[in-house]
Amino acid sequence: MIHQTITIETTINASTNKVWDSYTQPEHITKWNFASDDWHCPKAENDMKIGGIYSARMEAKDGSFGFDFKAVYDEIIPFEKIVYTIEDGRKVITVFESLNDKTKVTTIFEAENQNPVDMQKTGWQAILNNFKRYTENN
Repeated sequence: MIHQTITIETTINASTNKVWDSYTQPEHITKWNFASDDWHCPKAENDMKIGGIYSARMEAKDGSFGFDFKAVYDEIIPFEKIVYTIEDGRKVITVFESLNDKTKVTTIFEAENQNPVDMQKTGWQAILNNFKRYTENN
């Protein structure tokens, strides 16, 4: 099946090392991996190696809904690039570009067929914006 790709990005006022750590370490992931304040990420696990598993639990704070996001790593270039495959078969590529004292983060992902593309882009961008805020303030 051919999936439409969606690109999201942000520039973070932090070094690539700090951005990488915030993006990949579970103790940080649980602090930013949600799209709005009425959601949270109570658990994250990350085995950063080719074939390793990334897993994060995302839940509405009121308990009305939740899901597990799981993926397997296909490629890792430390501080530069992460490629993984979500358990439904879609690919995700995230690139970290050092801009002196800032870091540009770009994620390209294959859209799923359940929700409108605009909704998916908005949701993933909201999570990336939350990541930016968390990283810049911690």
